[in-house]
Amino acid sequence: MLKKDLVKNNPLRILSPAPGKDSPDCSMGVVISRAGLGKTAVLVQIALDAIFRGNKVLHVSIGEGLDKAKVWYDDLFHEIIKGQSVENVTDLGDDIRKNRMIMTFKESAFSRPKLEERLNDLVYQNIFRPDCVVIDGLDFAGADRAALEDIRELMTAMNLHVWFTALSHRDDQRASKNGVPAPCHEMEDLFETVILLQPQDGGINLRIIKDDVGSAGAGRVLPLDTATMIVTEGK
Repeated sequence: MLKKDLVKNNPLRILSPAPGKDSPDCSMGVVISRAGLGKTAVLVQIALDAIFRGNKVLHVSIGEGLDKAKVWYDDLFHEIIKGQSVENVTDLGDDIRKNRMIMTFKESAFSRPKLEERLNDLVYQNIFRPDCVVIDGLDFAGADRAALEDIRELMTAMNLHVWFTALSHRDDQRASKNGVPAPCHEMEDLFETVILLQPQDGGINLRIIKDDVGSAGAGRVLPLDTATMIVTEGK
């Protein structure tokens, strides 16, 4: 019951397939923002929502250690369950750990072949079979379109949904005609969902620029609580 309530009350439920809309075998989403605005926090909340829905999630952390990723999950989980009528929090925490695996790469060591090799090891040895992969820290400025197409090909072959974070820069004003900022402005068509985090009136807004999978549609805005880094429904 608790997981159903968490899914029902999660503002990010709008990123899931709309009623009557079939879920694709593979989709790619990206959370874009300048440094320090909450990309990783949003990515982890997307991952937690997937787990609460009964999926297994592989979290790929590039350039950061295992412990730091675990802290994000622990801290955000405890914020999410605050104020809930919770009887089985310990069991739910165990469920998260059972259905989530964290994989780390050094920035110079990440590539589609390396990711594929490690994914195959997990799957073929029956260690862990993810339904969703979240990739935090990919250098989009240094990754060309072919590299993203290569990853998409892998995710499609394995029937996996994948989310990325991408770092934008204040002094780079390039953007697609639909408002997708650099460094993803020339790769917009590769993503079904594009989210932009922006400072707004002393806070941070999550703006959905593109949504071909969920029920939100482009233009939807959700506030990010700067104290907890939790996405909220807003007013």
